Amino acid sequence: MTVIMDKDVSAQSIVDINSAVRTVNMEIDTIEKLRDSLDSTLTKALNLMQNAKGRIIITGMGKSGHIGKKIAASLASTGTPSFFVHPAEASHGDLGMITDEDVVIAISNSGESKELVDILNYCKRFGIPLIAITKNPESSLGKAGDIVLKLPNNGEACPLGLAPTSSTTATLVLGDILTTCMIERKGFTKTDFNDRHPGGKLGSILQRVSDLMHVGEEMPLLDENADMQAVLLEMTSKRLGCVGFVNTQGLLTGMLTDGDLRRWLSPQILEKHANELMTKNPKTVSKDIMASEAMKIMHDKKITNLFVVENGYPVGVIHIHDLLNHGVM
Repeated sequence: MTVIMDKDVSAQSIVDINSAVRTVNMEIDTIEKLRDSLDSTLTKALNLMQNAKGRIIITGMGKSGHIGKKIAASLASTGTPSFFVHPAEASHGDLGMITDEDVVIAISNSGESKELVDILNYCKRFGIPLIAITKNPESSLGKAGDIVLKLPNNGEACPLGLAPTSSTTATLVLGDILTTCMIERKGFTKTDFNDRHPGGKLGSILQRVSDLMHVGEEMPLLDENADMQAVLLEMTSKRLGCVGFVNTQGLLTGMLTDGDLRRWLSPQILEKHANELMTKNPKTVSKDIMASEAMKIMHDKKITNLFVVENGYPVGVIHIHDLLNHGVM
């Protein structure tokens, strides 16, 4: 077993960091070249994608395929139906997944991936629009594409100049460009994003108040003239630490919390009525706001409950524990 001395670790660290910096600088240079090369061809590609009646089909071999899968996933999750077709599988039946209403985006850094030939021929045969992503517009892929999005011909960050590094980074960024442009073109919203991300941390952050609020019989509600005995019974039975009050028209006019009751506690409290002790015109929210926004309001106002109203009428109530239990922070 070889023991590496501290001085050797320090020397190796310098070598590693220098290598890392060269890699980062090389990839930054490639991305800057991509940025500076953007022109109206991008708009033509986006027009094809936006006007597609079907889906966006991404294909590519090897590392280009891995990047293509990410691009397809990003598009699909942001409102542009898309999926990845492996070019080798396409030659064995998966071409049937591509229709004449789709748009195909084929990725190959060199533009000469032999595995793409069958997909390229299929697109030509059935008049399926093809967007080529390659560094070589004169390649087989470049010549087959209806639109060519050119990657910078800037070499690879790999010290051998062989492993896809800078080229795949540029392809990934170009895919992100297509995704963000489509988000803006389609007016895709946080609400739309939430509908496609119900699970995990994103799902918890993007949940709406309407997803978590208590409604119907779960709402602690009384008439604003209710006596305090009724208030105490309602607060105890509904177990949300608050009661809302409405007027004869059913509009929310006030609210009492268990904290308010502690502050008002006295032998005479049962002689009072709700409208004498309640907080009038309490802070309320719409059912359509994000749960994270409701959490911020509670934090800023130092409260634990919010009534949810529509045109002044209570439709729900949400407690801070509802948010915390669903991972909303």
